[in-house]
Amino acid sequence: MTASNPEDKKSTVAPAAQKPAAPATAAKYVPPTPVLNRKDGRLIEDRFSTWPTEVFANRWSRPGYRRGALMLAAIFLGLGLTGGLIGELARRADALHALLAAFAASRGLPSLLLDAVWVALKVLVVLHVILINGLWSIWWERKISAHIQSRVGPTYAGSPKGWNLHGWAQTAIDGLKLLLKEDVTPAAADKWVHALAPGLVVAPCIIAFAPVLFGDGLAAAKLDIGTLYVFAFAGISVIGVVMAGWASGNKYSLLGGLRGAAQIVSYELPRGFSVVPVLMFAGSLDLQAIATAQAGYWHGVVPRWFIFYPVVGQIAFAIFLIASVAETNRTPFDIPEAESELVSGFHTEYSGMKWSIFFLAEYAYVLLGSFLLATFFLGGGASPVNAVPFTLVPSWIWMLGKAMLMMFVFLWIRWTLPRFRADQLMDFTWKFLLPWSFVNIAVAGLYLAYWLK
Repeated sequence: MTASNPEDKKSTVAPAAQKPAAPATAAKYVPPTPVLNRKDGRLIEDRFSTWPTEVFANRWSRPGYRRGALMLAAIFLGLGLTGGLIGELARRADALHALLAAFAASRGLPSLLLDAVWVALKVLVVLHVILINGLWSIWWERKISAHIQSRVGPTYAGSPKGWNLHGWAQTAIDGLKLLLKEDVTPAAADKWVHALAPGLVVAPCIIAFAPVLFGDGLAAAKLDIGTLYVFAFAGISVIGVVMAGWASGNKYSLLGGLRGAAQIVSYELPRGFSVVPVLMFAGSLDLQAIATAQAGYWHGVVPRWFIFYPVVGQIAFAIFLIASVAETNRTPFDIPEAESELVSGFHTEYSGMKWSIFFLAEYAYVLLGSFLLATFFLGGGASPVNAVPFTLVPSWIWMLGKAMLMMFVFLWIRWTLPRFRADQLMDFTWKFLLPWSFVNIAVAGLYLAYWLK
């Protein structure tokens, strides 16, 4: 038998198994034409060709811009009219307390019971302010970020067919979703500490709201040391952050908890020292006294707010604002969470309502910082314009407006600035903010000695 020729084997391969020849010319892929949702008007077709220069150059020619401006004017007018009809809420609260006292006296009830009921009512009001703020601020942040970054944002939830109410019910639906989600605790976690950590984060914030001013004389508790009280209780939340990181049994959570502790403790120092000039000018730790010290206008025009005190006021305001943003662990100070490094930081191993409590606390601290900024630097409930009808608007309306303005700044910063590195974050407070807060205190002393004497 003769050996087979390799060429013969090659020639015996079936034609079907051979690789087909490539076509002479390959057809070029043509993507399908995008279909825009013109029916509901959710997309802007000319966004990339005209945004933002041409849009803002001819903004009043656009129906959406006119409609938005009209809606905003209607909201401000409605708030002003509502405030004028209700009047000062502090007087309404005093009238309600007198009514309850008369009812208790007519029934022979002890005064201790009346005091307990009155305190419980104030606690419920403050608690609901914090809860409603969580719903409002999450929705508002989504809409603000959508506008800042040219995104659509929540639109449909809560809007009837044919209406665009900006997705006002989105946050409520998200809350219901979190309520129904499974509460998972890792097997390696310390279950009791893991469960207590969210409560220890949010409870001090709720307690810290006791002396916070919502208008002239409108606070849950009048404390002569209100400023010290707020700072003392607000700083306790760091223990909950460390507990959450340690109890999770996760190295990323532990790193996030340690980062959070270092950051909060470090930024508490310049934040506290930044308000020392304010306390020196007001001569009191009482938040109401601080707001009252800013009453009046220079030359009948410029408000005597501490932010307008030359150099000292602006430095104190900037340091307090920056440190307050850092205290809430929000971008650019979100090192304790840092999704790109720590998955989600100290609350990685949390789900459902426990997870949502951390964010309720975050937005509560944003609201707390906003009201403190309005009280320390923006005159509390004083009108910015010394003229009618602005001076007729109740103080709680002005206080709410100033707090919302400061909250907008919080949200604006988050969606504008990139995250610090961990070393940059610590250098910024110890090498920049803290020294300048000391310098500002010295300059404030010179003001008291020579200018304000």
